[in-house]
Amino acid sequence: MKQKNALGRRKSAVARVYLAEGKGNITINGRTVEDYFAEESLRYIVNQPFAVTKTEGQFDVKINVVGGGTKGQAEAIRLGISRALSELDREAYRAALKAEGFLTRDAREVERKKPGQPSARARFQFSKR
Repeated sequence: MKQKNALGRRKSAVARVYLAEGKGNITINGRTVEDYFAEESLRYIVNQPFAVTKTEGQFDVKINVVGGGTKGQAEAIRLGISRALSELDREAYRAALKAEGFLTRDAREVERKKPGQPSARARFQFSKR
């Protein structure tokens, strides 16, 4: 099998995912997934596409991720892995991944701060006199 690659984005995080047959090793920026994500919940998010498609331990994944926080990076990785699996075998994996919502890019971004105001939506208190 040839290596498949995909891109995943979430907030300001961008993950480039390279999927190849192997023993289930996940490498993120040259570190293991346990070393990169200390929180168990973030490791769970990264492994969700494999759990849904019942392919745990079948693929080696190499990931380069930049930008954003840990949660955004984990969700960007999940989207990238899902896209790579879907590209690998559409009939077998796409329906399950789509049903879980893993192939949908979450487009929510932070709203910019407006000039003359303390934040994006908040306003300074108005004084009539």
